Amino acid sequence: MARELNLRADMRSEIMEINLGPHHPSTHGVFRAVVELDGETVINIVPYLGYLHRGFEKTCENKKYHQVIPLTERCDYMGASSNSLAYCLTVEKMLGVDIPERAQVIRVMMAELSRIFSHLFWLGTHGHDIGAMTPLFYMLREREEIMNLFELTAGGRLMPNYLRIGGVSQDLAEGFIEKLKSFTDHFDARVDEYETLLTKNAIYIDRTRGVGFLSLENAIQLGVSGPMIRASGKAWDIRKSEPYSGYEHYDFDIPVEKGCDVYSRYLVRVDEMRQSNRILKQAIKSLPDGPIRATVPGKIFPIQEDIYTKMESLIHHFMLVVDGCRVPAGDCYQCIESPRGELGCYIVSDGGSSPFRLKWRAPAFVNLQSLAEMCRGCLFADVIAILSSIDIVLAEVDR
Repeated sequence: MARELNLRADMRSEIMEINLGPHHPSTHGVFRAVVELDGETVINIVPYLGYLHRGFEKTCENKKYHQVIPLTERCDYMGASSNSLAYCLTVEKMLGVDIPERAQVIRVMMAELSRIFSHLFWLGTHGHDIGAMTPLFYMLREREEIMNLFELTAGGRLMPNYLRIGGVSQDLAEGFIEKLKSFTDHFDARVDEYETLLTKNAIYIDRTRGVGFLSLENAIQLGVSGPMIRASGKAWDIRKSEPYSGYEHYDFDIPVEKGCDVYSRYLVRVDEMRQSNRILKQAIKSLPDGPIRATVPGKIFPIQEDIYTKMESLIHHFMLVVDGCRVPAGDCYQCIESPRGELGCYIVSDGGSSPFRLKWRAPAFVNLQSLAEMCRGCLFADVIAILSSIDIVLAEVDR
């Protein structure tokens, strides 16, 4: 009997390792993590990345500047226009180009639609991970409306490829503003519906409140940004701290929660959708007339209409396609507030028509560092809820 008790004690003290992914249905893509368990309690978790690595940065360094734009949108396909915005702003800063006001407002529209688009899909899949199937169907309803808006203006639904160095590819399609206004008019009521499903749901609260704790101190040390750090009590948003694309002209609040847990991250993202809708309403009212792209011959492509009617524009277009845009030698870093946090683009130019070096600061990759910190001491059943609350996109993590 004594021997049997000793054996049981040894079994209880043994640390067990469980391989989570890359084919587990709740790992949000080709993500693998090795979880160390003491019974049901997580001792440590080690992510293993790279299953989706495709050499994004080196590929960009072998493309001309204008050819890089579609590649950036494939890093974070949930917030595609945010990615192309960060890249275009970096190149424009190096060129010293001023963007027309109409193009600035249109870019803000696309960026905020992308933020809502991303948060909607996160919220639906996050609820599904925890066992709530209904929210996903609600989120897909509004997400489809946004994709219809993208398709109307840019042709693409998931990755519009609408932004260009110097502005946007073409003006807003006929009927776009009316459809966007219709969306913004009813979207706040739709967010109320989402909250009816989850915010006071006793089961959801039990699964998320107090789970995945990340203190503000640890969040700062780990470089966490976006909704993650705002849910830990820090009111930091690059649209406010370092405004770009005219964000200083918009009135909106920074959602902040102090719970530092999965539930707080949910509340922040829900409120962010309301704030994005608020920005969109202001953008509709402030949209001016004027050009949609800067005019810098030899640096920026002329608009499509001029190519058909002006010989000079046709020549500039041809030369840019063949030789590319030569960016002055130097380096530049530009960051924006993407749906996941600080998205940064760093470019080193040697004066040629391709980036000599391009470095992409992917917020999902940086935020993922907090996974082990949040999971230690939690139950294994909570790991998926915590991982989901980070809102990772594996294409951005691996690049």
